[in-house]
Amino acid sequence: MIKDKKYYLSIDYDIIVDKLSKEDGGGYFAYYKDIPSIMGDGGAKEEAIEDVKKAFENYLEVSMKNKDVIKEPIDITKKEKINITMPRDKLIGLDLFIKKHHTNRSKVLTNLTSMLLDNRIKMEELI
Repeated sequence: MIKDKKYYLSIDYDIIVDKLSKEDGGGYFAYYKDIPSIMGDGGAKEEAIEDVKKAFENYLEVSMKNKDVIKEPIDITKKEKINITMPRDKLIGLDLFIKKHHTNRSKVLTNLTSMLLDNRIKMEELI
């Protein structure tokens, strides 16, 4: 895939819009979540978004001309392979468990991680 201006403009970058206080001049301030140095402003929210998108287009032109790396959004829902080490007897036990429950290692480890992060399981119970 060619990463040209059209490619980057088609990416769904998150734009953050904040309302400015009267002390800060009023209106709205917008920036790209993944590239906070690209900013825009306007009297209305839509104007700030339009302004930051124009700034992004200018950023792309300069960055591509200079052959700079252009940051793409991080997809936190994207799956990623990991390599873990565990005793063979535990791995065999895990595989027997997942076979019995018609699931897979990834699903069990993902669900266990979610339970830890949601405080449904205490770390002390696992170590």
